[in-house]
Order: sequence, then C-alpha cells, then structure tokens
Amino acid sequence: MFQSQMTLEIRTQGAGLHEFTDAVESFVAELGMEIGLLTVFCAHTSCSLLIQENADPSVKADLRSFFKRLVSEGMEWVTHRTEGPDDMPAHIKAALTQTSLGLPIVGGQLALGTWQGIYLFEHRLAPHRRRVVLHAIGE
Repeated sequence: MFQSQMTLEIRTQGAGLHEFTDAVESFVAELGMEIGLLTVFCAHTSCSLLIQENADPSVKADLRSFFKRLVSEGMEWVTHRTEGPDDMPAHIKAALTQTSLGLPIVGGQLALGTWQGIYLFEHRLAPHRRRVVLHAIGE
C-alpha cells in the first residue's frame, strides 16, 4: 500500500466556483498508482468542495444564484458578523455542501464522469487563498 499527500493553494477571485480538476489529475498522474482512493479536503469553514458539470458555464452561474437566494446576506437574525455581512452566510453555505470528497482512482486516473470537474466553491465575496489537501492511498 502506498500513500502520498500534497497541499494545493487555490486563489479565488471572490464568490463562485473555481475549478481545479487539472491540478488534482496531475497529482494523481505523478503517483503512478493504478488503483486507490483520493481524498480531497478543504481546510476552511467558509468555502466548500463540489463535483459538478464543467462543460456549460451557466451551471456555475445558476449554482451561485441558487445559493445566494437560499442563504442571502443581511440576515438580521444572525449574531456571528465578525468578518462582515457575508461571513455567517458563507459558513451556512459550507455547512450545506461539503468540505471533503472521496474519489476513486481506477487505471491510474480519477474515475470522474465525462462532464465532471472538481471545484472549490468560494462563499465569501472577497478574494481568498484557500488550502486544499490531497491524500491518495492505493497501489
């Protein structure tokens, strides 16, 4: 059994979906692992991870609009406002999505579907530098 880890830094330009599939695929390709499991973990509480369609950009726009309507800024009832009005809404959006993904490695490649991409979903309005940890185990 072989294991490997690395940390990616993803610079966001503010709220939205930021694809980083290529970086993850490069990591897996360099391993030479035929079969295994890749864990992708986001070390933050105001962004999340998604596997989503990467062919039509309107999917990203619609997802951002949906979450903006579902959890809007300016909710009067929230008490956590330490980092501004988008702080608690970002935490709620992260709680509704996921901060960890498990992806099979099959034949030395990620077992993603044809139109699937890996995204960091930034929930804050300002640009951020986000850490994503990749951990592969297999043979």
